Amino acid sequence: MLTRRAFLHTTGATVAAAAAFRDDGVARLQAAAHRAAGNSVEDLARDENYWREIQQAFTLDRTIINLNNGGCSPSPRVVHEALKRYLDISNQAPVYHMWQVLEPNIETVRRRLAAAFGCDPEEMAITRNASEALQIAQLGVTLKAGDEVVTTNQDYGRMIDTWEQRVRRDGIKLTKISFPVPPKSMDVLADRLLSAITPATRVLHFCHITNLTGQIFPVRQIADEARRRGIKTIVDGAHAFAHFPYTAKDLGCDYYGTSLHKWLLAPIGTGFLYVRRENIKDLWPLTPAAASRADNIRKFEEIGTHPAANHNSIAEALTFHEGIGIDRKAARLRYLRDRWAMRLAKNASVRIHTNLDPQHSCAIGNVQITGVPTGKVVSRLWERWRIIATPIVHSEYEGLRVTPNVYTTLEEVDTFAAAMEEICGKGITD
Repeated sequence: MLTRRAFLHTTGATVAAAAAFRDDGVARLQAAAHRAAGNSVEDLARDENYWREIQQAFTLDRTIINLNNGGCSPSPRVVHEALKRYLDISNQAPVYHMWQVLEPNIETVRRRLAAAFGCDPEEMAITRNASEALQIAQLGVTLKAGDEVVTTNQDYGRMIDTWEQRVRRDGIKLTKISFPVPPKSMDVLADRLLSAITPATRVLHFCHITNLTGQIFPVRQIADEARRRGIKTIVDGAHAFAHFPYTAKDLGCDYYGTSLHKWLLAPIGTGFLYVRRENIKDLWPLTPAAASRADNIRKFEEIGTHPAANHNSIAEALTFHEGIGIDRKAARLRYLRDRWAMRLAKNASVRIHTNLDPQHSCAIGNVQITGVPTGKVVSRLWERWRIIATPIVHSEYEGLRVTPNVYTTLEEVDTFAAAMEEICGKGITD
């Protein structure tokens, strides 16, 4: 028999989350644990009784269907309650409780994040988001006039803007390559980037998974070849961490930045920067740090007075995430994505801009109704069905970015698919 003590050890934060919102949370999740035992992740991805317990760990507005979890996601109640608790503690006497009590505890968060990512804690800086993390690398790496950075024309706009500023300010060269949507193979993606390298290339900057179509890149293949040629790699992992399984050793890159308010479900304003140890000393922080801290990863966190509550709450988000398990999570996210994507792919008016092969993508999908402007589709989804999706209008394609999360129900996914089918059939005339 599964005892309460054994059950708490087995399910981790899922129990804590459930117990916070109803008295029978432990009993119901104990039943879910029994159902999960011995099941493959693929079978569990389709077990609605199991996922219903996860869904109810969130406090949501179910009058709308949020399919833009790629921007930021709501936190589970247990995480949000931790955030509020830490804010209350801070406010008692901020100069003491925030600086002397909460701030030192960020080292626990650093240690746990590093363990989850698979790096040394001394290579892990806690940031406010992926943009801040990546800009530390982009603006901190030493480049001189004429040095080249190679990126893609589908990288995040803020990161491209950052490189463009270095073009204007430092006289570097920025090369943006294109790639097929969707690509037929990982080799196509690697070849596009690596073939763009010239004798002037000093940095390759690319996404681990793109925010536009959810395309996963062969990071290790690219990073290994770049290192062989003496080129640094900066990888945008904004949408990757806690989304699908991988660790730092699977990447091999020099710098990696991610947000934690997307797939880890941590509070808004949380992220991290990984810097390969040998690169720390020569990477300049965004805000100046003492020369004595040149080798210290914490130099990248010196932004002045800032709240501790957001960062401390990351620990609760990690516990909740680990209670589900990354393999189960990724399988469920792909199941939700495939449910709408494969249904709509049968419609002659629909184009799916995401390669649905699990090697190429996970939760994120991009879909277009041909002949109907994407902006109008997004407006109609909201006005008639209260569905939130993200319009993606690129110079080479357009479509809706659709991103469910673990709290998304099958009814919500099916409502979206039916709404898209209605638009395909009737169009938008008003």
